[in-house]
Amino acid sequence: MTLSFKTLITRTLSGIVFVVLLIGSLFWNYYSFSIFFFLIAFLGLKEFYNLADKLNVKTFKITGFFCGVLTYLAFINISFFFKINSEYINKLPLFLLFIPFLIFVVAILSKHQNPLESTLYTLMGILYSVLPFAIMHKLVFDSNQLQYNPNFLFIIILLIWSNDTFAYLGGTFIGKHKMIERVSPGKTWEGTLFGIFITIALCFYFHKNIQATTSLSWIFLSFLIPILATVGDLVESMIKRIANVKDTGNIMPGHGGILDRFDSILFVVPFIVIIIKIFVQ
Repeated sequence: MTLSFKTLITRTLSGIVFVVLLIGSLFWNYYSFSIFFFLIAFLGLKEFYNLADKLNVKTFKITGFFCGVLTYLAFINISFFFKINSEYINKLPLFLLFIPFLIFVVAILSKHQNPLESTLYTLMGILYSVLPFAIMHKLVFDSNQLQYNPNFLFIIILLIWSNDTFAYLGGTFIGKHKMIERVSPGKTWEGTLFGIFITIALCFYFHKNIQATTSLSWIFLSFLIPILATVGDLVESMIKRIANVKDTGNIMPGHGGILDRFDSILFVVPFIVIIIKIFVQ
């Protein structure tokens, strides 16, 4: 599909604004990082519940937003703000285990026609749209030294962008065989494999310059990042097809919504945190 000049300009300008805001908030300080991704998580949750509305599912929105805020705040490093390091502060995320029970209590008291369906969609919105952004804090903050360092997360984001960009370019120029046409008609095997290959190569390049993780963890990351980024993109495409929408929102002219722009990160970040915790700490 050929883009008009006006559409191309709109996409380019909004893309530049997006990149500047993301990188600026990431490298300014921990406060800007926390605020920026809090807004991203909140808007992403709003988009998810709007998609649920299109599926005629009535979610517990007020409860969902409240629990979403609690989920995000539980991962913010309070020790950074007060310059203290307490084992109790680091265990705050454990209280999130009470969130499903809280939503079930709301479901019992509600008059929704299908309270179980409402409960599952409310909880899924938090897990899908908020939790990945919340646990990003585990990748940028050293709880032992009380230091903020966004370099590793920035590289992860660059690798995700690399996979998306080269998969698109590969699909455009050499793509012939559709991957999963019923989910994402434009995605091809050639483009996907090309994006994965380039991202793996870049991952090993960054490993030589960044000593944030062990060699073993980088081997896992080099394969997991492009694969999980692709899965995240396909999952979001599947959700949009079920909801019969082109984009999850319109906050970014020419690019869609928050979930459209961060679909890959939503799947990549949780797995990376697990790998880092296993092989580094």
